[in-house]
Amino acid sequence: MDVATEPKPEPEPLARSEPAGYGRVFAVREFRAVFAAHAFSLLGLMVSEIALSVLVYRLTRSPLMSALTFALGFLPYLIGGTLLAGIADRFPARRVLVVCDLVCAGFVAVMVLPGAGIAVLLAMRCALATVAPLFQGARMATLTDVLGDGDLFVLGRSLLRIVSQSALLVGFGLGGVLLSVVSPRGALLITVGTFLTSAALLRFGTRRRPARSVGRSALVKDSLRGARQVLADRRVRVLLLLNWVPPMFSVAPEALAAPYADGLGVGAAGLGLLMCALPVGTIAGELYAGSRLRPEARARLALPLVCCTLLPYVGYALHPGLVWSLLLLTVSGAGSAYSLGLDQWFVRAVPEELRGRAMTLSTAGLMTLQGVGMALAGVAAEFAGVAATVTGAGVLGTVCCLLLAVEARRTEGPGDRDGGGGGGA
Repeated sequence: MDVATEPKPEPEPLARSEPAGYGRVFAVREFRAVFAAHAFSLLGLMVSEIALSVLVYRLTRSPLMSALTFALGFLPYLIGGTLLAGIADRFPARRVLVVCDLVCAGFVAVMVLPGAGIAVLLAMRCALATVAPLFQGARMATLTDVLGDGDLFVLGRSLLRIVSQSALLVGFGLGGVLLSVVSPRGALLITVGTFLTSAALLRFGTRRRPARSVGRSALVKDSLRGARQVLADRRVRVLLLLNWVPPMFSVAPEALAAPYADGLGVGAAGLGLLMCALPVGTIAGELYAGSRLRPEARARLALPLVCCTLLPYVGYALHPGLVWSLLLLTVSGAGSAYSLGLDQWFVRAVPEELRGRAMTLSTAGLMTLQGVGMALAGVAAEFAGVAATVTGAGVLGTVCCLLLAVEARRTEGPGDRDGGGGGGA
């Protein structure tokens, strides 16, 4: 049973004249628990993805079925993000997070069973992906409770993104090493442990808070109504699109890295470098913006950055070699520092009673459109080639971002250009 504890004093709000930094975020005790839980659950997901892919391939000897296990990580996001979003606001956030972790641990535990066949494995993979947007949306909304809705929230969310990008660099490598020591089902058992650890950290590391809203109708109906309320606001709608559209185009080089590396003749090592370049740029850009720029500077730079982040892809028109490709991808990744400004605007634009649903919808849309972007890039490359497809993604994506930036400027409030101050917990 949840037991409320008295809140402890948190750090003072970040003053507008002070340089930003991540130290103030880690000074918040509850955030440290959320951060650690995120790291453990993400580690589990990375290990489970590669272990499940290997396990499915060993059972079927089918590359298609192995690839399908990754695709199923994107497809159910839209279902969970729209039909279950109401849970994030109707129940206490800590309870939602802990139950989601326990449910995910249960799904993976079913995969570990020796008798689990292909149908069961893929069904559990879909179930994990359905719960994921609810968990991630509730966690993002919880950050506003823990850190406030000012600059500490922006930096906290930035840290979680940095961990996610870092996991892309090391997670699959660690999973491969792990599979050289234990069986795929043994690796999945480790994933069960990481989910349980995350649940324990959230249960005992964060305090109980009441639900943001009271549901008076069926869950699905309430979730869909909440989505309509979120999307009905013109400002929120354009900020959601700014959060979704650039990543939809930015995944093109990642989706086509294997054929491009093959065309360059750089082998597996070159492919690995191409896959790492975007995350490296993203981490560098976020670290610099979060640690060196003030909130008002990040707000001023958000729209210029979002309009420029896909421009480096136009360089693929020149069929660059490995070194130049890595440079283009790294620069593009660094441009994703625009997210810090968007985060501040988004949390200010969404009413508190809808934050859980809005964050869940944001996560679901992001993951779904990234999957769509990968698929469209593959189809386009079949006809136009890899270089032309990435170039086209850069041109079309930049045009879309420019149009959205104009709309964002039209809908901005009086405090949006200067970051709205530094509010804390």
